[in-house]
Amino acid sequence: MADKPWDGRFSEPTDKAVERFTSSIDIDKRLYQHDINGSIAHCRMLGKCGILTSDEADAIVEGLEKVGEEIEQGKLEFTDRLEDIHMHVEDRLSVHVGDLARKLHTGRSRNDQIALDTRLYLREETVKIINALLELRRVIVSFAEKHSDVILPGYTHMQRAQPVLLAHHFMAYYEMFARDTQRFREALERIDVMPLGAAALAGTTYPIDQAYAAELLGFSKISDNSMDAVSDRDFIMEFLSAASICMIHFSRISEELVIWSSSEFRFIEIADAFATGSSIMPQKKNPDIPELVRGKSGRVIGDLVSLFTLMKSLPLAYNRDMQEDKPPLMDAVETVKSCIDIYCRMLPHIRVNRNVMADAAQRGYLNATDLADYLVGRGMPFREAHGCAGRAVTYALGKNSELHELTLDELKSFSSLIENDIYLTLSSKALIDRRRSYGGTAYENVSSQIEKAKRQIAQEMER
Repeated sequence: MADKPWDGRFSEPTDKAVERFTSSIDIDKRLYQHDINGSIAHCRMLGKCGILTSDEADAIVEGLEKVGEEIEQGKLEFTDRLEDIHMHVEDRLSVHVGDLARKLHTGRSRNDQIALDTRLYLREETVKIINALLELRRVIVSFAEKHSDVILPGYTHMQRAQPVLLAHHFMAYYEMFARDTQRFREALERIDVMPLGAAALAGTTYPIDQAYAAELLGFSKISDNSMDAVSDRDFIMEFLSAASICMIHFSRISEELVIWSSSEFRFIEIADAFATGSSIMPQKKNPDIPELVRGKSGRVIGDLVSLFTLMKSLPLAYNRDMQEDKPPLMDAVETVKSCIDIYCRMLPHIRVNRNVMADAAQRGYLNATDLADYLVGRGMPFREAHGCAGRAVTYALGKNSELHELTLDELKSFSSLIENDIYLTLSSKALIDRRRSYGGTAYENVSSQIEKAKRQIAQEMER
């Protein structure tokens, strides 16, 4: 089948430069199995409806399976002349079944064909990402449980604020990635819609059975509008939105790992297997993995913006601009998968410097709020207690001391309500354990969060 499918309308051959410029085979060749699976379902449906004879349908299906095997084995040469994966498959099919291959395209267009291939591809990849996120969440829970008694400073405005459990800190990321999982699941519902049968834009005159094709391909729904089926890519935009949010979460945790592994913090040490050195400075150990993941977040956000920009002014129905939807989509898919994978490998091997973290949690007046709360518990209005604690901090700063290092007489100079039990109140462990409001950092709370997360993961893995 050397001729173009549209040659009947044209009086001269396509310019070679046009073939190169319009070709998408370098990208959409990745869709070959989805294209073949879609074509097999379409062919079986044509046979069921009597549009093809059963012998014709069987021969075409057998031929398509052979084409799939040839591509899998690297035996098919891709060329700009055949433009896209659809034409490559159909052209190669003609080698196996002759002119019968020309009947395969009955009742469909490349417009609904590529929409179908893209949905099949994205449905499969979204499931992979959901499963990978489940594993990442399991790794995070395991890390949190392993370090359930480690205390570190919590920060606001990048200033030490109040002590928290390291497990609580990581469980915050668990919650973020759990919502990411949910977003991908919700996106999957709208990906799982079959466009086949929409043809170019208006549907087809052939008596096809779309429900049967959907059943063969495992779709839960058929597109209600043929123009919408071929002309919108909001299911890709929604996926890329979920992917971008997920990558922002990766960027945030990566930023913290970079900071925490610095000489200034020394909170953690990234395993040698997940770090690199310098070409000129022998002492360097660079946190390249979190840095690269942080950088790759920009790529995925750029992929989202690229598709938004691509689609924002397109009239109905299909436009060739939409050929450009696959590079950002496939880039985002591979980037998200690779980032999840490398974090699942890296996190279990991070060494936590618990003593450095604990010492930091006792510096910087992180117990000032609890001094105020102590006074409130003895009847002082909070605003007055806040001012009292603030004056105590100012005094301690002048002495280069922490609040818990001041003598009882010094503390009582700020309020006669303060007694010797204040020192129990101001310890890091006491600060942690008193924060028992739902979702707080108290030991019992965090232990419950971890157990709840384990149950949640187990339930989701059973789906």
